[in-house]
Amino acid sequence: MPEGHTIHRLAAQYRQAFGGRVVRAESPQGRFAAGAHQIDGRVLRETDAHGKHLLLGFDDDRWLHVHLGIYGKSAFGPAPAPAPTGAVRLRLSNAEEYADLRGPNTCELLDPAEKKALHARLGPDPLRADADPELAWRRIGRSRTSIGVLLMDQSVVAGVGNIYRAEALFREGVDPSRPGRDLTHGQWKAIWADLVALMADGVRVGRIDTVRPEHTPEAMGRPPRVDDHGGEVYVYRRSGMPCFLCGGEVRTGVLAGRNLFWCPACQTT
Repeated sequence: MPEGHTIHRLAAQYRQAFGGRVVRAESPQGRFAAGAHQIDGRVLRETDAHGKHLLLGFDDDRWLHVHLGIYGKSAFGPAPAPAPTGAVRLRLSNAEEYADLRGPNTCELLDPAEKKALHARLGPDPLRADADPELAWRRIGRSRTSIGVLLMDQSVVAGVGNIYRAEALFREGVDPSRPGRDLTHGQWKAIWADLVALMADGVRVGRIDTVRPEHTPEAMGRPPRVDDHGGEVYVYRRSGMPCFLCGGEVRTGVLAGRNLFWCPACQTT
């Protein structure tokens, strides 16, 4: 499932392609025909993103709410748009560009009150200017649940997925099984600051890189990572490999139904 930086990049891409202009909307698949009809011919006024939720705001105060889920994808291309192929849930287009949305978990229209309710049930997003990490801390600091689970709970912190979870905890040396209430406030502030910086970099470059300069392939004289997720990381999908810091074995396990990656020697606090 795409992590938060991908959704913020998509919001910017939709804004660049369609912002401030009339948009044509259709649902070739037919599953969003009524919704497409309502926004067809409207002006895309603004775009927004909160965690893994993409929001496109039109000039009639409706918001298109998209959650890609595991299988959803958006693909952009230059006009004229070709005949749609496959299950295109929604196509937006204008004279210069088109965007096809396939396989989202959610594709619906919201009114302003419903959009406000969506934001209210999500935790702070490290990529949003209005994010308050203390809102997350008030839940984390009193919870018996492990920090590894809490970081993936979108009602606690929005936008963090399996990669950012594993990498931020490694970089701060925090054991993912540690209960939230056993963290210090200083540790939480450090984790949050790291998420803000790492995810902003993900928006900028379009992939997740988490290793510090001294641990890059060039600095260490090692081959670059080969993985379909791309990016240089410390522990994610490196089970059984040596840790870049201590040389010990990176471990994997299952936590709340998701694969977890960590270094027992480095993550002890």
